[in-house]
Parts: sequence; structure tokens; C-alpha cells
Amino acid sequence: MSDRFAHQLRLDQVRDGERLDLVADEAERRGIAKRLGLVLLDRLEAHVCLAKTNEIVRAQGRLVAALDQSCVITGDPVAAHVDEPFELLFTPEPTESAPDEEIELGESDCDVVFYDGASIDLGGAIADTLALSLDPYPRSAGAEAALKEAGVMTEEQASPFAVLAKLRKDEA
Repeated sequence: MSDRFAHQLRLDQVRDGERLDLVADEAERRGIAKRLGLVLLDRLEAHVCLAKTNEIVRAQGRLVAALDQSCVITGDPVAAHVDEPFELLFTPEPTESAPDEEIELGESDCDVVFYDGASIDLGGAIADTLALSLDPYPRSAGAEAALKEAGVMTEEQASPFAVLAKLRKDEA
């Protein structure tokens, strides 16, 4: 992983009920920001409690981040704060499925992280969780004005009913 926020945990050293506080340093935050296309990542912390049952490790905790994303319209920085609970389930990679077999994933399956070997990468999974927590279409305060100036209509203006109303008005 190129963002360097790797926190490898050996499975034989994970203790049930163990608590961890992961705080990304400046270099790690810079790497994650680059990977996620962020303008800036000021803070990234995860407070985690681990539970282990055989080869399955459950990580529950809270993710806290302060960051700037680029506005999808203007490119201006948009400040964002992430403070969300998370739950990840680390489980061994399945071995019985055929390579071309289609796998159906439910909503709860999205938080399953497969691992191979004798360790899990908790830091990498937390960086991925941050990616899923981001606003996919951040907009700055000047976005609406920029759209209007470019001639882009709002949904209300482009709706079929608005177009029909305009035609009626033009006919009259």
C-alpha cells in the first residue's frame, strides 16, 4: 500500500478486548491524501477495540478525520470533518469459490476485509473506511454561482413540467 498507514497485526498476538489508538503521522496523512485525491488531510485517528474468535477478528471503533476535498464544480477546497463509528470484520480469504463464480454481497458484507497469511492490515482498512466516508460530490459556497454563470440549469429548471410551463408562457 502506497499510503504507508499500515498497521500490521499478527493474528497470534491479537488479544480479545484489546484497545488500540491509531494516529496517522504527517507522512502517512500526506500519502493517504494523495491516494484519495484530497487537498489536505489534517487529522486521521482511529480508536479501536478488537475481538477475536478463532481466525476472525472484529474491529469496532470510531474514525475521526479533518480534511479538505476539492469542489467538483470550482476546484476550491471544501473543509470536511469525519467522525463516524465503524465495524470491520477480518476473515481469511475464501478458498472454495471458483474464479468465475459470481458473489452476491449484502450491505453488511461491505465491511468484511479478507486477509491471507498470519496478519491483518488494520491501518489500510481504516484508510479504506475513510475513503467510503467521504462526500463523493463536495461543493463549495461558490459552486451554485459558477453553475449559473456557465448556463447549467437546476433540476427544477430542467424538469419536464418547467419546460412545459415555459412553453405555455411563450405561447401566451
